[in-house]
Amino acid sequence: MEFNYFKNNISKLIDISIGGLEAQFKLAPKLRVKPTEELLKKNNAKKAAVLSLFYPDKNNETCFLLTLRAHYDGTHASQISFPGGKFDPNDVNLENTALRETYEEVGIDSKTISIFKQMTDVYIPPSNFIVTPFLGLVDYNPTFIKNHEVEELINVTLSDLLKKTSITKTILNTSYAKNISVPCFKFNNHIVWGATAMMLSEIRDLLKHF
Repeated sequence: MEFNYFKNNISKLIDISIGGLEAQFKLAPKLRVKPTEELLKKNNAKKAAVLSLFYPDKNNETCFLLTLRAHYDGTHASQISFPGGKFDPNDVNLENTALRETYEEVGIDSKTISIFKQMTDVYIPPSNFIVTPFLGLVDYNPTFIKNHEVEELINVTLSDLLKKTSITKTILNTSYAKNISVPCFKFNNHIVWGATAMMLSEIRDLLKHF
């Protein structure tokens, strides 16, 4: 999708209702249970935020950024995700968390980013985080500068997200099961599953309105 068209039509998305858990769970593993307010309160889930950042590539195609996490001793090491991280007490709000983490991880100045929509929270049981996704854009082809938390930058075109063929299944081992089949997206030979795929599922449903 041509970036100027995307940018000029963002106003259409602002007032459109988001798909919520129904949209997210199209790409959720079968064992994933829909969270309740009672469960989140009981577990005292930690807050985090991520940013789906849209931008033009050198051909003026609309893209968004995913990151391959570096290998470390943690629950989400070596997984693919959006830029983002946990809420810091110094953050004004979760939108600020998403912008701060994006700057720290991939070097994009928050002053150049326009946030245009907040999506549905995703609860991640293995790490007990409740993650709020935001959608934002920059109107230039950015030069990303990754920090030590990021192993690889993955540029995905919006057209690839909207293709039916991008959705498939894969067999993998998780923190709670072995050799299970999970729904996923496949972009540039990268498999995106779990919480990030659930977020992308809701984003995909929203962007179908274009």
